[in-house]
Amino acid sequence: MTTTLRPTAPLQQGLDGARSRTYDVCVNSRPVGAVELSAEPRAGGVGAVGRIAALRIDEPDRRRGRATVAALAAEEVLRGWGCGEVELSVPAGASAARRMAAALGYTERRRVMTKALPAQPPGLPEGVVGRPMTKDEFATWLVHTKAGYVRTLTARGWSEEAARAKSEADHANALAEGAATPDTYLGVLVRDGAVVGTLWLALRHPHPGQSGSYVFDVEVPAEYRGQGLGRALLLLAERETLAAGLERVGLNVYTDNTPALRLYESLGYEPVSYHLSKELL
Repeated sequence: MTTTLRPTAPLQQGLDGARSRTYDVCVNSRPVGAVELSAEPRAGGVGAVGRIAALRIDEPDRRRGRATVAALAAEEVLRGWGCGEVELSVPAGASAARRMAAALGYTERRRVMTKALPAQPPGLPEGVVGRPMTKDEFATWLVHTKAGYVRTLTARGWSEEAARAKSEADHANALAEGAATPDTYLGVLVRDGAVVGTLWLALRHPHPGQSGSYVFDVEVPAEYRGQGLGRALLLLAERETLAAGLERVGLNVYTDNTPALRLYESLGYEPVSYHLSKELL
């Protein structure tokens, strides 16, 4: 039997070179599932990054290798679109899909995690307090966090120019009204009169279909690390989340950031989705 992809809609193309198309997964021309493919120009203008989304095989045809062959066929389409890398996301409960992705050479890049909060807000460690940033603190923090985002992007292959443009655009979008942006908590952790950490918390989840707050950024200055202050910042995020009437907090973590991942797990965060990638040779 032959598994192939059959287009179900015209190829969509953007002025910037982006592409997308939906397909039926077929066995001997019989539809047994579906998949969505897309490609976006790679930051810096070299090649494109493809994405496999909504890969589905109908129940009667599962456990026969259909999804594996469909994924390989999808990679061939993306190669034809000029993609040098492909990404996909797997829900936390889809263990079979994770095993398939691993067998095909995909590696985890990051994961989205979430935590259901207790009814009572947690206390902060003795000697530390949280409060909103002042206007001057916000201005200093914004310059610093934009630069940190640029460093994160360039470490993952973005050009300096593209990383700076994305940092400016993303911060302008997320903080449209600066420190007064609605549904946003921008705070600092203070100990003995000194600011020992910063927190950027969205009080409305940025991902469609998910509820609760979302931690965009926590940071402890280098000279204060290793003293439990990162944990204290996350407890502050829980307190502010509950104060806003929300019951869940989420965040994103790159899986090569082992200390952060271990901290989140120790606080009770659980994976919602795994985001994986693979170089297309």
